[in-house]
Amino acid sequence: MEAVANLSTAENQYLTFMLSGEEYGVDILTVQELRGWEETTPIPNTPSFVLGVINLRGVVVPIVDLRDRFGLERMEYGPTTVVIIVKVQASGKERVLGIVVDAVSEVYDINKQDMQPPPDMEGSISIDFVTGLATMDDKMVILLDINKLVNEGILSKTNSAAAHTEAEL
Repeated sequence: MEAVANLSTAENQYLTFMLSGEEYGVDILTVQELRGWEETTPIPNTPSFVLGVINLRGVVVPIVDLRDRFGLERMEYGPTTVVIIVKVQASGKERVLGIVVDAVSEVYDINKQDMQPPPDMEGSISIDFVTGLATMDDKMVILLDINKLVNEGILSKTNSAAAHTEAEL
């Protein structure tokens, strides 16, 4: 019985970051590294949120602007702009992807019991990528499922854009 109690109070660490004044978090185990903003090489026929690619020690890494992906107003990149390099499981294999955020905030230890489910928005707003909400230091942190975000919210949109372009040819 003790093992079950430990699982329900287990802490996960989340790296939090800012986007348009809101704080979001991803499981720190998915984070490979943090980098300052650098120009990307654009790739034709990709959605607007795919800024292009960078060469990261011999690996071509797509870079995604989360502000654009979430439908938020674009912002000039500056000294606090950060690219979070994450590793995710996609199509049965590990993929590396960079997500551009306004700034990195903190690392929090969050107990599962301290997480609240996202509100039911009755289909008006897609919250498929939100795993929960947690209150930390009197502020709400929106916790994201980065694997689901990449697989369903980025790769599926990128693949449908490519298929649409091929159909036009």
